[in-house]
Amino acid sequence: MKFRPCIDLHDGRVKQIVGGSLSDEAGSAPQTNFDTDLPSSHFASLYKRDGLSGGHVIMLGGGNEDAALEALSEYPGGLQIGGGIRPENAAQYLDAGASHVIVTSFVFSGGRINRENLEAIKKAVGRKRLVLDLSCRKRDNEYFVMTDRWQHWTDEPLRAALFDELASHCDEFLVHAADVEGKMGGIDSELVALLGECSPIPVTYAGGVSSLDDLREVHLYGGGCVDITVGSALDIFGGNLKYDEVVTFVKTLDDTRADV
Repeated sequence: MKFRPCIDLHDGRVKQIVGGSLSDEAGSAPQTNFDTDLPSSHFASLYKRDGLSGGHVIMLGGGNEDAALEALSEYPGGLQIGGGIRPENAAQYLDAGASHVIVTSFVFSGGRINRENLEAIKKAVGRKRLVLDLSCRKRDNEYFVMTDRWQHWTDEPLRAALFDELASHCDEFLVHAADVEGKMGGIDSELVALLGECSPIPVTYAGGVSSLDDLREVHLYGGGCVDITVGSALDIFGGNLKYDEVVTFVKTLDDTRADV
């Protein structure tokens, strides 16, 4: 298990937002846990210092491009980028230093896998530089992929067949548990177990972490195979969980498997 750090951008600023509160409705403001004047490069520099590769920069809506490019230039090769990525703009982020691009809505347009779009983005960047975001919510006892900043349901449930099909098109998966994202109320252990069982390639889970015990649970339920992102709970984002302790703790679990 590895610690994959994050930089979430909203209105050009580094923020931590409750995922389920994002909306495109006029006048609607998301529930924000953290907002700072510190530039994105500050956090990228911290991750670079600690050798934390494979983290992600997520652009939550428009107006975040400059802040995203600033983070990528600070830590070239160390961060992935997602949010509005399409074949026509992906190259600029890779050229700016992103190790991978992260895609959801373009691939799941219309509520199902759009295989033409999937092939287009894979052709544009190459399979080894593509991450598919399978962030999800639960309905009728199954998890379904969500698009457009977790606002719209698709008809694609997270099942072994979906992971197997998509794994041949990308290098990794990223999965936010949208129902618990940003709430710091504990992880979705059922989802973590599903990821550990079904994903044949590296997969990162995000959502609900508030303590070192939650990290232990991710390691346990994911069989040591599921990487972890921590956001709002970290002290660098205004939370109570010390960033340095998380870095040290997860390194003790890195490249090990839990006894499940």
